[in-house]
Amino acid sequence: MMAPLAATATLFPCKCSIGREPDASLPLKPNKNMVKINGNSATRVEVATAVASMTPPIGMRGVDEELAVLPKSFRQNIPTKKQTTDSYRQGVLILGGVGYRQTVVIRSYEVGADKTATLDTFLNLFQETALNHVWMSGLLGDGFGATHGMIKNNLIWVVSRMQVQVDSYPIWGEVVEIDTWVGASGKNGMRRDWLIQSQRTGHIFARATSTWVMMNQNTRRLSKMPEEVRAEISPWFIDKKAIKEDVTDKIIKLNDAATYINSGLKPKRSDLDMNNHVNNVKYVGWMLETIPESFLETHQLSSIVLEYRRECGSSDVVESRCEPDENPKPEGESVDLFGGYPLAPQILEGHGILGPFHAWPLSYTHLLQIKGETKNEEIVRGRTTWRKKFSIIPFSS
Repeated sequence: MMAPLAATATLFPCKCSIGREPDASLPLKPNKNMVKINGNSATRVEVATAVASMTPPIGMRGVDEELAVLPKSFRQNIPTKKQTTDSYRQGVLILGGVGYRQTVVIRSYEVGADKTATLDTFLNLFQETALNHVWMSGLLGDGFGATHGMIKNNLIWVVSRMQVQVDSYPIWGEVVEIDTWVGASGKNGMRRDWLIQSQRTGHIFARATSTWVMMNQNTRRLSKMPEEVRAEISPWFIDKKAIKEDVTDKIIKLNDAATYINSGLKPKRSDLDMNNHVNNVKYVGWMLETIPESFLETHQLSSIVLEYRRECGSSDVVESRCEPDENPKPEGESVDLFGGYPLAPQILEGHGILGPFHAWPLSYTHLLQIKGETKNEEIVRGRTTWRKKFSIIPFSS
């Protein structure tokens, strides 16, 4: 039995040896399926299971070399059936057992200079909770969110469209809940939505929706959804939307006359995900870095829409284009501030509550493309909407 090992290994150092004591009169013929840990015999599988369940997990140093090449599934401890709670990730199934909620604390490396979470933080949380949702379902194979049926058919998920609306940004140390769920999108696609809210007050910080399709991992071409995959995921589909009115307008393609252009962008190895292409979060970073720094210092992103065209590899050279478009605020329209409470512009500007507003929300159109010798290939088109940051000023006597 390996239960005592899991209970004591974090308190005492482990000493590993071959599972058979040597006989001086015979040549050593070890049983490669057995090891000894602190004098107790165990199979390789039992050891791997125990090591994977330890908190905190221990490294593989000091364990017989055979253990170092165990299948990843033993080390990852991937569930083979539906789980309702995950104490390690602070995750739980919701919405009748088909949705997923994860509680997280905004960490210091997830905030910017103003001590609030960044858009990158939101996008990373979206990706992590989506994968953890599949993990909890018991459908996860040895892939990046791929089910057993997808792995059998050599398929992976790729995002084709994403829309994020940000009402406000949580601060460093704030406890938030991320809810996510899935639904059908056409015949061969899947929709995934998210909601980020305060655990204490229920205030909604951000909403997001996305559309996903399947791609053959070898040919890199889009694929229809096999019936066996549909049978796996369709029981998890629900008719619920985080964003009631999707932005359906197509994003225009920017030409060489774009106001801001940043060329020569090259992916780093750390930008690649488990599917060996540049992570979607990196695309957004390239887009936002093309906007002038002076604008970013005085404005805050309120929404973003992304239309993905193709993947980007480690050897590609990328160009980011950006074109601003001013959208004046309609006269007399109220402003949502402080957790959703509306304040009229006359109050804001006339009574000294906030600093003056000279620029109302702006939108930018974006394009990322791979620069080729003969032609350029689009990676993603985007549109961002911004609102001016507000600074509190004292009342005058």
